[in-house]
Amino acid sequence: MAMAARHILSLNDLTKNEIVAIVQRAIQLKKWRSSGHRPTLFDKKVLALVFEKSSTRTRVSFEVAMAEAGGSAMFITDKDSQIGRGESIEDTAKVLSKMVDAVVLRTFKHSTLEQFAQESEIPVINGLTDDYHPCQLLADLVTFFELRGGIEGKTVAWIGDGNNMCNTYIEAAELLNFRLKIATPLGFEPKGQKSRSVRMCKDPIDAVTLADLVVTDVWLSMGQEGQEAERKKSFASYQVDEKLMACARDDALFMHCLPAHVGEEVSEGVLCHPNSVVWEEAGNRLHAQKALLELLLHGQLSQ
Repeated sequence: MAMAARHILSLNDLTKNEIVAIVQRAIQLKKWRSSGHRPTLFDKKVLALVFEKSSTRTRVSFEVAMAEAGGSAMFITDKDSQIGRGESIEDTAKVLSKMVDAVVLRTFKHSTLEQFAQESEIPVINGLTDDYHPCQLLADLVTFFELRGGIEGKTVAWIGDGNNMCNTYIEAAELLNFRLKIATPLGFEPKGQKSRSVRMCKDPIDAVTLADLVVTDVWLSMGQEGQEAERKKSFASYQVDEKLMACARDDALFMHCLPAHVGEEVSEGVLCHPNSVVWEEAGNRLHAQKALLELLLHGQLSQ
């Protein structure tokens, strides 16, 4: 009897040791790529990208990861597949399981992802849902480890919406033993399970004080377009600007999963500051994705 496929629906589907190993492997793959070495990790493997939400970094990083490593990727949306004509997500999972080696699903409801994974015979990766975004968090960790050596015992400040990225940082704080201070407007707190590693703060200054890393995200996520006026008003005092960053440690890094709305959640001065690592962070999606795919498609990470 074949072993059940392993899925990564949230960061909690990985252990601390696996996360650290993925990060270290991603850094190694990045160094190799810079020197012109791109190992054939996924010879003839095929990855399906099933996306119900638009994407730049997630799509490109997974497609390039497969192409550079000898495999291939196909991009499927509800507009050009039978999903858009009423085929259930469960039936789609069963069909793809017979043809490809793994699936990245990017959708709205986390329950949709869970339904897909339940029927899938092949690994399923969360490419983003309204609740979690584990692939982005892995890239954030690659960036921090690369520049600061490790995150255990450090302090991370989350400013803004208690969204899917915030929920995933809550998981990461518990798994990797760093302090997470969260400042959100009233009514926009994260739904993720709080832990001893997480502290809710009443204002952004409290959250950012002595932080090693400051992270934010857009005030308006995909699917929330009708709330724009209300959200801009609620989040007006939650912009990460130079004054707020000055409360963090002098060498504090700034991250944002992008795309950024300059003048809303972040000022141009912070986004373009030398301590801002958003472009490295975006580029590291590629290397983190390769390492994650290697773990799922081969059951282990090579050395």
